[in-house]
Amino acid sequence: MRCETVSEFPDLAENGKIAQTIEGFEPRPQQQAMAGAVARAIAGQFQMLCEAGTGTGKTLAYLIPALRAGVRVIISTGTRNLQDQLYSKDLPMVRAALGQPVKVVLLKGRANYLCLHRLGIAESGALDTILSKRLLSIRRWSGLTDRGDLAELTTLGDDDPMRQMITSTVDNCLGQECPEFSRCHVLKARRAALDADIVIVNHHLFFADLALREDGFGELLPQAKAIIFDEAHQLPEVATRFFGWTVSAGQLRELADDAERAVRGGAGDLRATQRAAGLIRECVSVMRAALPAQGAPGGSRAPGGHQLWDEVREDSTVASALERLEAALNALVGAVDIDDGGGELTSCLRRALGIRKRVAALRVNADADIVRWVEVRGRGFTWRAAPLEVAKVFGEHLRANPVAWIFTSATLAVDGKFDHFAERMGITAEETHVWESPFDYMTQALCYLPTGLPEPRAHDYTDRLMHTVLPLIEAGQGRAFLLFTSHRALQVAARWLEGKFAYPMLVQGQAPKAELVRQFVEHGNAVLLGTASFWEGVDVRGDALGCVVIDKLPFASPDDPVLDARVRALREAGREPFREYQMPLAVINLKQGVGRLIRSRRDRGVLVLGDPRLVDKGYGRVFLRSLPTMPITQDGAQAAAFLATSAVSEGSL
Repeated sequence: MRCETVSEFPDLAENGKIAQTIEGFEPRPQQQAMAGAVARAIAGQFQMLCEAGTGTGKTLAYLIPALRAGVRVIISTGTRNLQDQLYSKDLPMVRAALGQPVKVVLLKGRANYLCLHRLGIAESGALDTILSKRLLSIRRWSGLTDRGDLAELTTLGDDDPMRQMITSTVDNCLGQECPEFSRCHVLKARRAALDADIVIVNHHLFFADLALREDGFGELLPQAKAIIFDEAHQLPEVATRFFGWTVSAGQLRELADDAERAVRGGAGDLRATQRAAGLIRECVSVMRAALPAQGAPGGSRAPGGHQLWDEVREDSTVASALERLEAALNALVGAVDIDDGGGELTSCLRRALGIRKRVAALRVNADADIVRWVEVRGRGFTWRAAPLEVAKVFGEHLRANPVAWIFTSATLAVDGKFDHFAERMGITAEETHVWESPFDYMTQALCYLPTGLPEPRAHDYTDRLMHTVLPLIEAGQGRAFLLFTSHRALQVAARWLEGKFAYPMLVQGQAPKAELVRQFVEHGNAVLLGTASFWEGVDVRGDALGCVVIDKLPFASPDDPVLDARVRALREAGREPFREYQMPLAVINLKQGVGRLIRSRRDRGVLVLGDPRLVDKGYGRVFLRSLPTMPITQDGAQAAAFLATSAVSEGSL
């Protein structure tokens, strides 16, 4: 069912509620068109795909019709940072402007909430003085917080090991048998979400709950009338992760530790549990030693240490360690299989049974539509299994919940079409839209395609590219992002550029991403070198950024196990994996990187695309047609002149 077309969205018009409330607001036809389309989809309860170019203002374009609809809406974002921005800034502003008294709840994954039970366990086992003081500080905060959101603890970083000690997982949560159940912050967040008009989640939480029926979506999803995915281009990879399964060295060690602690409470067979736990730890150590080291010869692996499991498990030492691990898990199951009223032992039994099932699956051949691999890092390893495609399982969820499903991003379409994304996700959209950026790329930007560079595989490619880029850095007085497709290329470039210009050089890894971006803006004339994480989610407006350099077309690594399996499956089906899968994926990734350049109407800059395949290969035209329409030059002097005219003088920085 479709609703009548909305030609104008009054709230976003020149004299609408938003213009009256937000200083400096400028009406945009693309934004009004998108808001009307979102309103139609919610009213008509159908699926819609829409790409909104940078500057469209897509956040307001979906928030306003969501608030006006008068139905329960779930909004899923790409990151926790976007979640927080929606909850703390965008939604309060829109709610006030519209005068809509809707109830909004921010719901995060359980790893973001303090678990009072796990905090108590950590306190009882703390022998280190520094650790004890940190736990005491968290205990004091626990008496003051209403939500238990660890984001309130500014001293606790995202990668702080303390987080694992004071949060629960799906595996170790005791549920209703937990002694702190009545005060559980995760439970409070779920209950609040059930009573909300707008629920804000992120993609990881949404798919974890969809796949596991965990964290409340078994109740939330049937009640929602609209689900809006912002930054929807991330969904295929997130869905692949959560529709699969993992077993890690950390999970096994934690299970052994928790089982030993549980039996010390008086129930279960202490000696048998200790023997089984010790054997599990021993098997983990033997397995880690037996697995091929990262970069070792033989097997299929990616630079991150991925190795195809069906090759690795042929090793006799690995096979023996896996067999012994399964026996150790059997022993643990027998030792803790005692009714303790649903407490710690019951939790350990449930976890042991689940892990044992997955470990047993590793000893047999996998289904043809499943890819399995092992990741080896440091002292640990992780077994992973993932479906080759998520379209079937996600498509079933779409059909089972015939509500409004709205997918939006600045980068969803390839050459103006959504076929790639829709096929990967099992989406049959009733409406699709592409709204180009309202920014004037024809005057604000220039795309420079250098000539004379070797093939990207050449050993001196990065050096030659940096030699080409150096005059642009000087012409633009720094103010450049240099984005690379690999850490190796980044390091080569950093070494080559060292000492060759007078501007500050910031390199990924020197500090956290947010801090590097802050320094980049503060300097005003810096050069920042980054890889994948800097290709999206970075918003630098104004004079600090005048040039974005992208070294190569961002094709996924051919050694990635999931990519490799998908390519082989497509080829065996008589299809063309490059044009149907690898190239569209690279186009979407390139569009993300290009999107860093122009972020406001006053921005000006040069986009440097170093990869000669854009000109030399026929498929290069698909990449170029998928980008915002802007002038293209192969004249380095013209690019330098454009930068020089847009650069601010060094003395005014």
